[in-house]
Amino acid sequence: MAEQRPNRELALELRRAVRGGVDFSAAARALMTMDASNYRRVPAGVVAPRDADDVAAALEVCRRFGVPVVPRGGGTSIAGQATGTGVVLDFTRHMNAVVDVDAGAGTARVQPGVVLDTLREAVRPLGLTFGPDPSTHSRCTLGGMIGNNACGAHSVAWGTTADNVRALDVITYGGVPHRLAPGEGGPPGVRALVGAHLAALRTGYPEGLPRRISGYALDALLPENGPDPARAFCGSEGTLAVLTEATVRLVRAPRARALAVIGHTDESAAADAAAGLLPYGPLTVEGMARDLVPGAHGLPRGGAWLFVETGGDTPAAARAAALALLRASDALDGAVVDDPAAVRALWRIREDAAGTATRTPDGAEAWPGWEDCAVPPARLGAYLRDFRALLTAHGLRGAPYGHFGDGCIHVRIDFDLLTAPGVRAFRRFSEELAGLVVAHGGSLSGEHGDGKARAELLPRMYGDELVALFARYKDLWDPDGGMNPGMLVRPEPLDTGLRFAALPREPVDVVFGYPDDGGDFAAAVRRCVGVAKCRTGEPGTDTVMCPSYRVTGEEAHSTRGRARLLHEMLAGEVVRDGWRSPEVRDALDLCLGCKGCRSDCPVGVDMATYKAEFLHHHYAGRLRPRAHYAMGRLPRWLRAAAPLARPLNALARARPAAALAKRLAGIAPERDLPALAPRTLTRLLAERAGAGGADGPGGAGGAGGADGPGGAGGADGPGGAGGVDGPGGAGGVDGAGLRRPGVVLWPDTFTQYLDPAPGLAAVRVLEAAGLAVALPPGPVCCGLTHVSTGQLTRARAVLRRTLDAVEPLLGPGVPVTVLEPSCAAALRTDLPELLPDDPRAARLAASVRTFAQTLEECAPRWAPPGIDRAAAGQTHCHQHAVLGDAAERRLRERAGLDGELSGGCCGLAGNFGFERGHYDVSVACAEEQLLPAVRAAGPDAEILADGFSCRTQLAQLAGVRARHLAEVLAEGLER
Repeated sequence: MAEQRPNRELALELRRAVRGGVDFSAAARALMTMDASNYRRVPAGVVAPRDADDVAAALEVCRRFGVPVVPRGGGTSIAGQATGTGVVLDFTRHMNAVVDVDAGAGTARVQPGVVLDTLREAVRPLGLTFGPDPSTHSRCTLGGMIGNNACGAHSVAWGTTADNVRALDVITYGGVPHRLAPGEGGPPGVRALVGAHLAALRTGYPEGLPRRISGYALDALLPENGPDPARAFCGSEGTLAVLTEATVRLVRAPRARALAVIGHTDESAAADAAAGLLPYGPLTVEGMARDLVPGAHGLPRGGAWLFVETGGDTPAAARAAALALLRASDALDGAVVDDPAAVRALWRIREDAAGTATRTPDGAEAWPGWEDCAVPPARLGAYLRDFRALLTAHGLRGAPYGHFGDGCIHVRIDFDLLTAPGVRAFRRFSEELAGLVVAHGGSLSGEHGDGKARAELLPRMYGDELVALFARYKDLWDPDGGMNPGMLVRPEPLDTGLRFAALPREPVDVVFGYPDDGGDFAAAVRRCVGVAKCRTGEPGTDTVMCPSYRVTGEEAHSTRGRARLLHEMLAGEVVRDGWRSPEVRDALDLCLGCKGCRSDCPVGVDMATYKAEFLHHHYAGRLRPRAHYAMGRLPRWLRAAAPLARPLNALARARPAAALAKRLAGIAPERDLPALAPRTLTRLLAERAGAGGADGPGGAGGAGGADGPGGAGGADGPGGAGGVDGPGGAGGVDGAGLRRPGVVLWPDTFTQYLDPAPGLAAVRVLEAAGLAVALPPGPVCCGLTHVSTGQLTRARAVLRRTLDAVEPLLGPGVPVTVLEPSCAAALRTDLPELLPDDPRAARLAASVRTFAQTLEECAPRWAPPGIDRAAAGQTHCHQHAVLGDAAERRLRERAGLDGELSGGCCGLAGNFGFERGHYDVSVACAEEQLLPAVRAAGPDAEILADGFSCRTQLAQLAGVRARHLAEVLAEGLER
């Protein structure tokens, strides 16, 4: 190929020629260096074409400059084929539509960037679906599926992508368009090439393999097979031409489904049994071992399980088919599951395996590379036994799982890819495993393609003659070699270009402890392996991440995108400013810190923590944004403002004063300033105690402010903290500590200074449940506002003072009840990770309970008042991610509060939604789930939101007063 000209000139020419996006910035290039594989290649730039004309124009410019091209969809390829050193064509931005659907013909025309679930949703009302369904169905694209000949769990019933393609429109690197369909299309010379090598093509491919994805499918061009150029194009990994449109087959979806879960002693026994179930016509036969199902809650007895799905016209028919299949199996144990929620939960375990398998039970890293070999289904058990023996011989570990009915196995293996000896061992294992797969009559790739991971080993599977034919076929399509070079033919060595090579070898100096990553920030960043669940566009009650991606659709604002930028920051090749990087800062700017990725990401990436770490280093020794000083140090300002609450509230209602305050504090002008509580929570509780409480003597002694001394009855006043005596309660706190039973109520900043009502209500309810309540005897703060703005040195100092104050109350079995979910989450996670060497931090973190958890654990026999109303609102994102909401659900049910709360994030997220420049994204996040759910609620519905931010967002955007669950129950007690 011609020598490349400077990228600046290339970018300029592309911008002149292409109507879509052209981005050669460091951030854009960094986002595309990796897919979901072990490999990394730095592109020259990224083009997002608008249509086929744009594709042709971009190819013409790249051809003139001698720059290669890589088509890319969702970027979830596992073998490295979605990365490249030239121009990446990103089809997810514009060419992502379902063009039309022909229900009569059972076909759909789609653009390459359309996400599989988008297609499936479009045809669902017609009773149709697209059969292949990889576990990444919520973010993988049809173009990527065609490029890799993707399959998924239902290929037992409906085959691979190649089985479901009818016609393809493509453009070659040379600019020639082709329409590929059975019997027509393709470059000149292909028919002659096939005709000259009929014997090799008829005998060179292994037989009995439903999942043979490796190499080019040249046997689809044999006269007896059509020929079918569209089928042969599937699985070509972007090496032949650029897809611009596809016509795909749709299948009739069963009206009802059931799932037989069949337990076996181990994975080999399950594999031996899988092929015997195929004559019963199942939709899927998936296998998983106990390695990937910790606890195996709700599953039948066994060390491995087959998930076998059946379909029918009615639920009874689907269940009957599953029961018949279960009776015919040689199961150790089994069950049929047909409750839709239970089935979804089981499938979620299976679909998340690509992520959960990246960590072994002891926390070691495990990697793809031999992710999806396939053998004839009847040989799968024998292959797995040999595979396990090979792992043992090399001192490696992995947890096989996958499509047992098709003989296709996924596995992540704990290779050492960080050292030269480890990489050499990786190569030796790869070569031996290739031999083992071939010995069992298998394919090196059974789903995700060869890419860099396996293309070098294709001669072991096909022999030199057939591999030489692959090269000649490639040259007929792409004589200039501009389409994704280094893949499939003339491959690069499998042990080069590993993405870990550029990372620093010594741990980076950081503030958080990163206990699950050995204290190594680089290892924490490596958690993101690119499976891209964060790119799921559809919200749901069971997922939070990644709100800013869902409202912007930009890779930079996904958890994966941010992790990629942090990786490149550590590598220093593309993002060169280290902790001072503006690219990383800008990507993290729209991270709401919702912590959704901590629970929803299959590998547990915690971007909120990474953001706090980055901001700490980024602004070290520099002026910060105004909002960091205003809202990042909110507890201090609120404590100082508390005595002046009434005049300050009057000023905040005056437009000129409010506008000036917002400008000085970096607050969005569209926002209203929250009103200060006329009296703090501790003062109100002290007054209540002085008046004898609501039901009798006693009351809660006050605590000092969140960051400082004082407060009514606080650490600097006499007497420490008085206890609360409600009905059936016990004496509270004396100088030596808390008498049991009792709970500590945490006076968080928001409840203390802005909205004491939930605190008062919680005391009322806890008393009614027979619990003695005490507040900490001194100032406490969870440090949340400091952490979210990256002021970690201050956060650690605040947390140490907090531990000094609360330590006397940290007795065995004493719950610390935190009403604000974000504060509870900070105490559970940020506290022990910021102060890992202070044993008090772990004790406090372990003591934290939500309001509902406290009632469930400490007063299990207490019956809440019957509210008997519909409920709507939102589960706080931090509650979802860190604390869980099972106790809240049970408490609502017992109180007669019916209805599901929405998921997602309210969009305010503490300081985020108040900061200047974030208002539009904040509103868009609220409009995703929360606001529609509240608008759809009936006029008598109770609107619940335990988080102050959620209540504030609802008040400011919808004019709705939401309440903490404690307030609703306290009102019920009064009634």
